[in-house]
Amino acid sequence: DGELISQEDLGALTEQVRPVAEAMPDHPTEFELITAVAMLYFRQCRCDIVVLEVGLGGGLDASNVIDVPAAVITAMGMDHAAILGPTLADIAAAKAGIIKPGGAVVSCGGCPEADDVIRRRCREQGAALTEVDFTRLQVRRMDLTGTELDFTPYQELRLPLVGLYQSRNAAVAITAVEVLRQKGWNISDEALRQGLSAVRWPGRLEVLRQADPVILRDGAHNESGAAALSGSLEGLVTGRLVILIGMMKDKDVRHAISKTLPLADRVYTVEPLDNPRAMPSDELAALAGEYCADVRS
Repeated sequence: DGELISQEDLGALTEQVRPVAEAMPDHPTEFELITAVAMLYFRQCRCDIVVLEVGLGGGLDASNVIDVPAAVITAMGMDHAAILGPTLADIAAAKAGIIKPGGAVVSCGGCPEADDVIRRRCREQGAALTEVDFTRLQVRRMDLTGTELDFTPYQELRLPLVGLYQSRNAAVAITAVEVLRQKGWNISDEALRQGLSAVRWPGRLEVLRQADPVILRDGAHNESGAAALSGSLEGLVTGRLVILIGMMKDKDVRHAISKTLPLADRVYTVEPLDNPRAMPSDELAALAGEYCADVRS
């Protein structure tokens, strides 16, 4: 209900998980421990609805221990390829692992290589697949204050998010609501509108300041995410563009920065603190210099 877990509840549930984890010969990862604590907390709170995002991939992820009334697969991109596999079909196969027998699936679609995998998995599991119909979507306006859109038959929906891709994300969310309604969930049009108008997405084209100067924060770290960022920046930002950037060295750094840094008038590279995966700022600056003439480390 929009509130973080309390420190007291977090501590008590962690102590409940701890002896079980320590008795396991194959000790759980940090993410697996957090997932276990979260599941206990959801049960303790008797949650009616949980929106649960997988950690990595899907099929072998710790979050995939539960049954789901609706599995939602969003836009597909190349990420975690070293673990999930080198092709979009491999990544789609991992994501399709969340599809359960007889379940309902909402897929963003639009990627033939991945769509074939997801459709095949749905047939194998006897799951009902709904692919989002983007012909229903029309963006009325997008600026630094947010986005207004129609998604037939819903008119004049308001999102306090910027980014050309956020209207498509909204279409996926609305389609998921429609599928839940078909399964008997009572979600009103007004609740749908209120949910969209109240959504927050920290770190994804987040507007920290709207003028003098405009300041945006974004966590894009792969080629598809960076492409989505650059496509939106060109419609949102006028005048000089200065980019402050730090990267993890195990990401596809070159492809990511190739999408964004050519837009910049100046680039400052930094090194994320206290992280062994951080790319040194001077190494990042050397790469950045291939895409922007004014780079400072």
